[in-house]
Amino acid sequence: MIKLTDLRKVYENGVVAIDGVDLGVAEGEIFGVLGQSGAGKSTLLRCVNLLERPTSGTVQVDGQELSGLGRADLRRARQRIGMIHQHFALLSSRTVAGNVAFPLEAAGVPRAERAARVAELLELVGLADKAGVHPAQLSGGQKQRVGIARALAGRPSVLLSDEATSALDPATTQSILALLKRLNRELGLTILLITHEMHVVKSICDSVAIMSEGRIEEAGRISDLIATPGARLTREIFPLPEPAPAGTVTVTFAGQADEPVMSALVRKFDVDVNILGGSLEELQGAPVGRLRIRLDGKGAADALAYVRERGLLVEVAA
Repeated sequence: MIKLTDLRKVYENGVVAIDGVDLGVAEGEIFGVLGQSGAGKSTLLRCVNLLERPTSGTVQVDGQELSGLGRADLRRARQRIGMIHQHFALLSSRTVAGNVAFPLEAAGVPRAERAARVAELLELVGLADKAGVHPAQLSGGQKQRVGIARALAGRPSVLLSDEATSALDPATTQSILALLKRLNRELGLTILLITHEMHVVKSICDSVAIMSEGRIEEAGRISDLIATPGARLTREIFPLPEPAPAGTVTVTFAGQADEPVMSALVRKFDVDVNILGGSLEELQGAPVGRLRIRLDGKGAADALAYVRERGLLVEVAA
């Protein structure tokens, strides 16, 4: 649905914000771009709808290459790309309904059709009773729901989220993430979101790219990255002291958390298992974890082979 090829953005002052990025987002998935401030995430997102013009490279959305389009064609293409902002970007002089209606007015949608669409969207985001209220009377979470409704007004196939939860408290953040997940599921929306918060990625993302200094360090489906030796994502989700002491074993598991693997090693191979550290999370509805252990005994090699046969990722520190 979104394909960025050798994307570069260099500002007039010489700052390289994006440095040769290749990125693909599949139709219907929630894709997170994770990185700290200054990594280039916001610039990358704004290049997708050409609010920022790339210095070089190509941007394709739903099979259409955007950077070569004229003004009128680009305006039509942008109607298929909704965007929600960190600080809501609502018009204070307009009511909730007026804010949601704004892009429909700009597109020339007739009044009756506009009113019906606004009512439908406010019901969808849980604000049907706030149509006549002004933004100043809303909580942060309610303001973001208005922003989401407005972004959906033109029935987009792609939704861009620019740090949409970073200004919200934890409970409100979870409610907004749950709403985005529901919209993804019910409307078939492809969502590209940027964030510096790992819990956002853990909560709703199918895939992730880790960005630093304008480049993508690693990218892929979360389930695939978890199973990749040395993946940075795994280390950040399940932090353990690094480097691992020589001779220790780090075991990463996805979906096998309910299997008594460690106790089976003791019974089957007559080894001592010393657990040095670990953590467990739920990702995409499945338990995923990372455990660091030390194995002692003649059956240690056979025990490690058994763990690998169970589908777990095993990394032995040299």
